[in-house]
Amino acid sequence: MGIVGAGLMLTGCKSAPELTQAQAQAMIQAKYDQATPTGTVILVDESGLIRGVSAKYWQRTKVYNQFWGDFTLTPEGKKVLKLEKGGDVIHWQPQNAGDKSYTFAVVTVAANHLKAHVTGDPQDDVGSTKTVTYAENANLDGVPDDLKFMSSGLGNRLSSNHIATFALDGGAWKLQSTN
Repeated sequence: MGIVGAGLMLTGCKSAPELTQAQAQAMIQAKYDQATPTGTVILVDESGLIRGVSAKYWQRTKVYNQFWGDFTLTPEGKKVLKLEKGGDVIHWQPQNAGDKSYTFAVVTVAANHLKAHVTGDPQDDVGSTKTVTYAENANLDGVPDDLKFMSSGLGNRLSSNHIATFALDGGAWKLQSTN
C-alpha cells in the first residue's frame, strides 16, 4: 500500500516547466511590441548643436551674445525630430561659454518599439513565480546617423535595467509584470 501511495504521489506531482532566458526575453519583447511605438528622447549638447547645424536640422536665427542664441528648426529638421518642449525654436542659453553641461531635448520622429535583452538567469521568487533582470534599450532604427551621433552624448540614457516577474499559470509561464 505504501509503495502504491508513494507511486501515486510521484506521478501526481508535476514539476514546473523550465523558464529559459530566451523564453523570458520573447515574452518581454512581445509586451513591448504590443505597445504603441514611440520616438526616442535625445539630449543634445554643444557638439550636437553644432552637428545639427551641419546636418541642416536647425539654423541660428538670433544671437544674444558670444554664447547665447536662438536656433529654429528647418523643414529638414522637422522631418526627423521635434523639440521635447514643443515649438520650433531652440533657446541656447548655457551658463557661460565653457558650459559643457547645457543640453536641450529632442524626440525622434521615427517611432519604434523598445527592445529587451535578458541579462540574468531566471531566479526562483516567492511561490510559483520567477524574476529575470533585463535591459530595456531604445531602438534607433530609421533614425539618421547625425541623431544617432547626438544620442551618444553626455546625459543620454538609451538603456535601463528592469526586473520582470513571471508566474506559473495553467502549467505555463506568463509575464506578470515589469518594473
